[in-house]
Amino acid sequence: MTEEVTGVPELTYPEVGATRDGGRPAGYHHLRHRVRLPDGAFPVAADAVLGWRLHRAAGVVMRTDAPRAAPGVRVTPGLGVGPLRLWGPTEVVWTVDEPDRAGFGYGTLPGHPEVGEEAFLVTRGADGVWFEVTAFSRPAHWYARAGGPVVLGFQRAYAWWLGRTLRRLCRRR
Repeated sequence: MTEEVTGVPELTYPEVGATRDGGRPAGYHHLRHRVRLPDGAFPVAADAVLGWRLHRAAGVVMRTDAPRAAPGVRVTPGLGVGPLRLWGPTEVVWTVDEPDRAGFGYGTLPGHPEVGEEAFLVTRGADGVWFEVTAFSRPAHWYARAGGPVVLGFQRAYAWWLGRTLRRLCRRR
């Protein structure tokens, strides 16, 4: 069952829902990281992604009032430690929960250091079970601009870490 994209005007970018089909609009930095998961891992991986377990297992604090991703759900991930934790308000703009595809995309809200969208998708096909992170973003604040290539490197490392964490969660099933 696929749920539609929301039309919330508070989102900080116009290309709402572009990650649903792997879209990468012009004018942004693009990220795509794909990792193979163990055979048979789809149900565990799908539940971990949709139920925030993946992010929490990766060490991300997830402030949300919903147990699962759904369009319109506000979620504020926090990366870092203590007073150095950086918070990024987002809103889920699409979800998919089908027999061979599960995941969600969220978009930035005012106060997020970046502008854009990020998606977390698990797929099952003839070539196996895969987890993919797709994102498009650009700096929203001076400190994100000042970080330049370091910010982009961090985003790539974060996607890699999520993939590694999800593989570990799937092996524990």
